[in-house]
Amino acid sequence: MAGKSERIAIENVLQPGKTYPVDAAKFNAMREAVLAVLPDAAPGVTVPKLKEAVLPRLPESLFPGGDKAGWWIKAVQLDLEAKGVVARAPSAPVRLHRT
Repeated sequence: MAGKSERIAIENVLQPGKTYPVDAAKFNAMREAVLAVLPDAAPGVTVPKLKEAVLPRLPESLFPGGDKAGWWIKAVQLDLEAKGVVARAPSAPVRLHRT
């Protein structure tokens, strides 16, 4: 049986004070890709455009064919919002940018 992958605790801006354990390698790879493509100012980028920009930056070994990328983008988004690194525009659609 293969060893367990390293886990890290992430936050969720929608549930302050609560953390969730996730795969560290996948989270860190997605975080790096998201931060590389997010604009520095509002209005930001929509989530579908973010996903489009992030997919080519992801390691195929962790996200084969972009598998589960949408879930990981959301996890990174909510964690970075909780930490004040990313903000979303006040109106729909969701648009994200660095703070």
